Amino acid sequence: MTEGNPIDNTMPEPVQVPYHRPSIGQEEIQEVVRTLESGWLTTGPRTQQFEQEFREYVQAPHALAVNSCTAGLHLVLTALHIGPGMEVITTPLTFCSTINVILHVGATPVLADIGPDGNIDPSSVAARITDRTKAILPVHFAGLPCEMDAIWELAGRHHLFVIEDSAHAVGSHYRGLPIGAGNEVTRTRSDASVFSFYATKNMTTGEGGMVTTGDEELADSLRILCLHGISKNAWNRYSDRGSWYYEVLKPGFKLTDIQSSVGIHQLRKLETFLKLRTDYARAYNQAFANVEEFEIPPDKDYCRHSWYIYTLRLNLDKLQIDRETFIQELKGRGVGTSVHFIPIPLHPFFASFAQRTENQCPRALSLYPRLLSLPLYPAMTESQVKYVIEAATDIARKNRKARMVSVAVAATIA
Repeated sequence: MTEGNPIDNTMPEPVQVPYHRPSIGQEEIQEVVRTLESGWLTTGPRTQQFEQEFREYVQAPHALAVNSCTAGLHLVLTALHIGPGMEVITTPLTFCSTINVILHVGATPVLADIGPDGNIDPSSVAARITDRTKAILPVHFAGLPCEMDAIWELAGRHHLFVIEDSAHAVGSHYRGLPIGAGNEVTRTRSDASVFSFYATKNMTTGEGGMVTTGDEELADSLRILCLHGISKNAWNRYSDRGSWYYEVLKPGFKLTDIQSSVGIHQLRKLETFLKLRTDYARAYNQAFANVEEFEIPPDKDYCRHSWYIYTLRLNLDKLQIDRETFIQELKGRGVGTSVHFIPIPLHPFFASFAQRTENQCPRALSLYPRLLSLPLYPAMTESQVKYVIEAATDIARKNRKARMVSVAVAATIA
């Protein structure tokens, strides 16, 4: 080796695969610019257009834009007059906002345990219904729909509202119909579904959400709530006192035209986004199906999974390391991860009610240490997906527990 060519002992930099990166194109950017140039920045014509296109996409009679899924859930509970002295049954495997909105209206959250699919278990829901129960609030975990037929049957039998937390489920289908679909004539489906357009979701407006319903009376109430509780919208604010006059009837929230400008084009791209998510999820499934240290996420042939999250389940009894170490090893190889979710009973704020007998959820607590969310988003490349697969399987291989060989077998081998 000559003096001008020293030996390079450095390792190559790992490929960087962030946990998420949004897919924002020129269409969204140009629409936002047009909105800024129009002079109409708050709730206006683009929000109205976004609501109409979303309503058509999910086949719902009514769709109302809100500034977050959390706000939408809060407003639906408020519009349905759910409050103090009432109970709302929901899942422990969810983000804390699902519980917070129940507390915000003064009602009591009750936790039902999960089933094998990670979603709320209807049999656990049935066991926790009391004479104070007013509503069931299922969450479509990771984009896989809950067993809604069983939930609707329980709700009908006990005269309960059903409010779907569909934060993960824009684009998901249950038995041939989109999550959020409704029928204002028969009203056989949920009272409302609430979607999230947070930055990491299947489509985004940065922050934002949408409420769909087939109940016209509920929709009328929500329209007021969606505009800060004001009685007339900004382009129809005329009375016998002039255009300056309006009345605040209820507290509410709203979505701006800037956010809606992004949402309009994100919605138009959603089917393309979902195809990529599905393709990448299938690639993960095919690669991990025969890795004994892994269990691939559940799916259902009568549902359309929107694959918001790819929740790999680690078989910890076959690994020498725990999930935290697995995460750190992936991080060392440039792969971002997350965990969905820390179950509600494990948060200090919720400990007092989570310790009650009626809120015990052993299946959720048992699943939690095994959950690991891998990168899954349309902006990924096939090479990045392949890299994540290679990194995860290599970590599993290197940290595989040695198999115990019985004395009898060992003697036979000898």
